[in-house]
Amino acid sequence: MWLINSSVGRKVVMSLTGLFLILFVTFHAVMNAVALISFEAYEKVCEFLGANWYALLGTAAIAGGAVLHIIYAFWLSMQNKKARGGDAYAVAKRPKNVEWASQNMLVLGIIVFCFFVLHLYHFWAKMQLPEMMGDHPLAGKAALEAVFGQVWVLPVYLVCFVALWFHLTHGFWSAFQSLGTANEKWICRFKCIGFVWSTVVMGLFAVEAIYFTWFFAF
Repeated sequence: MWLINSSVGRKVVMSLTGLFLILFVTFHAVMNAVALISFEAYEKVCEFLGANWYALLGTAAIAGGAVLHIIYAFWLSMQNKKARGGDAYAVAKRPKNVEWASQNMLVLGIIVFCFFVLHLYHFWAKMQLPEMMGDHPLAGKAALEAVFGQVWVLPVYLVCFVALWFHLTHGFWSAFQSLGTANEKWICRFKCIGFVWSTVVMGLFAVEAIYFTWFFAF
């Protein structure tokens, strides 16, 4: 199959799943922003996105996209390493026209994955999963308090937000390049859009984490 056997096909899968996850991350940041305005409204949003069929379908789609993205990321990294052969172990300076994030996407991806697992444990495992199992889950505000009431969570989340910012800024324009929708002129535009988009979304996440820690821990 072209999407599996072809290097270009694998990049297409990486790009499409990456863009899908970017949309989810953006939605997640906006959803959490509701709690900055009203915890009562946030409770309503969490109730709407509980263990309903559409929420479970969305969760399955997000999980599937994340798994595919991770698998193809390692696949392409191993492919690139094999293609470099002995040069993979050569010590060389990074070319001026190659971004730092581009050279470290796998490492950044591993950090983001570890954060993803931690975040699932903090929220999904205590909110949607118990409801699916027929137990009483933590409510939206209670879940936020359980997590951000621990001061150590804030610095860990902030470091992960920085890693995710680097990952998104490169991944955004790189996805459009891999899909063949960006020429030299549009690459610059996509880089600018990706930088602004990632900065706004990650900045919003950081503000939320700082506010919740201040509200619940102090």
